[in-house]
Amino acid sequence: MKNIISLFNWHVELENEEVDSIDDDFLLLENPIISAAFNYPFKVDVTTAIICLKGTMKGRINLKTYETQAPCLFIVLPDQILQYEYLSDDFSGLFIIMSKRFVNSMFMNTQERIPFSISVHKNPWTRLNDEDLKSMIDYYRILQKMVRMKDNPHRREIVKHLLQVFFYTSSYQFHKIPESRNKSKKEILVEEFLLSAQENFSEHRALDFYAEKLCLTPKYLSKVVREFSGSSASEWINNYVILEAKALLKSTNMTIQQISDQLNFPSQSFFGKYFKRHVGHSPHKYRNS
Repeated sequence: MKNIISLFNWHVELENEEVDSIDDDFLLLENPIISAAFNYPFKVDVTTAIICLKGTMKGRINLKTYETQAPCLFIVLPDQILQYEYLSDDFSGLFIIMSKRFVNSMFMNTQERIPFSISVHKNPWTRLNDEDLKSMIDYYRILQKMVRMKDNPHRREIVKHLLQVFFYTSSYQFHKIPESRNKSKKEILVEEFLLSAQENFSEHRALDFYAEKLCLTPKYLSKVVREFSGSSASEWINNYVILEAKALLKSTNMTIQQISDQLNFPSQSFFGKYFKRHVGHSPHKYRNS
């Protein structure tokens, strides 16, 4: 079956005269100008590592807000939904962008990536001390040098091995993040609900499904979620559905019918009414806005 979700066009959306790349599998960008396209939620199928050199960056990943302070390393994984909110005037950073195909070719054993992915999902950024920052910049410059050696027949393989070193170094950085204070049972319950909602919202929008998974009554689940997050459980589920719909409308070439099917709505008409109720206008109008 043909993949109907198109790769977000980084070449276009991140404007920069100097883009070092290996086909569409690997890109290096230095201090790119972020275009207006990033004002809406968007979904990508690439891994992005940002070495933040100066300034601050604020945004959301899957509805969770993050604000970074340089120097730091920020990583976004495939299929996450991004919303950029703010970049300080003095922000500068080095961007490393890799396709799924490229990352998969680096690691034959996918189990190697699981602990790292879990750490990044919990917290997508980590601070860097002066020595760590220097090491990250050195990796970037070496990668840049090798990517520019277009006459080297082993260029792709060399870059893969260099990225493996970067991966293991980054993994160590994220694993150094200390665990937060001991959480209450209610806090853990809310985290489990939010994780389950992220994984299942496209198929299950009824609160009963999540309450049953957590062995709770829907009323109690909604009460606890509202107490700790300020929104009810049903509101969170709807937020995930709408966020996914917005991202698919703006950053893919899927038709509205295909999006409706992917989100398991009974019909395009039902999806349209649901979207308009929560957003204020139709999917078609949102896509063209």
